[in-house]
Amino acid sequence: MTIDIILFLVAAAFLAGYVDAVAGGGGLITIPALLLAGLDPLTALGTNKVQSLFGSGSATIAYAAKGHMNLREQAPVAVLSFAGACVGALGARVLPTEILQTGLPFLLIAVALFFALKPGLSDIDAERRISPAVFGFTLVPLIGAYDGLFGPGTGSFFMLAFVALAGYGVLKATAHTKLLNFASNLGGFAVFALAGSVIWQLGLMMGVAQFVGARLGAMTAMRFGAKFIRPLLVVVCMALAIKLLWQ
Repeated sequence: MTIDIILFLVAAAFLAGYVDAVAGGGGLITIPALLLAGLDPLTALGTNKVQSLFGSGSATIAYAAKGHMNLREQAPVAVLSFAGACVGALGARVLPTEILQTGLPFLLIAVALFFALKPGLSDIDAERRISPAVFGFTLVPLIGAYDGLFGPGTGSFFMLAFVALAGYGVLKATAHTKLLNFASNLGGFAVFALAGSVIWQLGLMMGVAQFVGARLGAMTAMRFGAKFIRPLLVVVCMALAIKLLWQ
């Protein structure tokens, strides 16, 4: 791989880290970049999991350091996200994903419309609609499994679940989304790594860039809160939906 392609991928990882730390959707940038660089789809997904671990891990640390989540309290829920992603990644090797590819753009458009049109969305917590146990044992592993099986839009679905059902404010939901996304990335990574579908050197170089980008993105989100996160989330969801529909 030539130096210009490597630099292109590193730049893509930095941008993806920034966007993903705020609104999710970093894979919208990195996976097409990896495919353009000549990687086969399975290796692109595996290598993407390596570098995305750095981004989601960086954002998680940044949000936790500022008190937007308690890592110890959220650890059991993260384990459920990890387990779901492992199951989903194993399924990706045997199950067709055509149904997901067909329905996903419309789900993302629905998420974008929710955040664009619902009044009263802010950084203030609202009423919880389901219990923590139901949330943790149903939605978290289900979304984690989706991340392992397919991936695009995982952060958006976690955000929607936290805001609409758990009653979290937008900034708090973003912080907790990064933790669960890190756990699901780790689960998918474990399966892809064991299968040998990873280019380690490239994944680590991109990972460093994504780490820096994610830290800057998290700092921006914490500074401006919902008024910045909300429109960017809408834009990312619509961009991903348009890309999938175009394909």
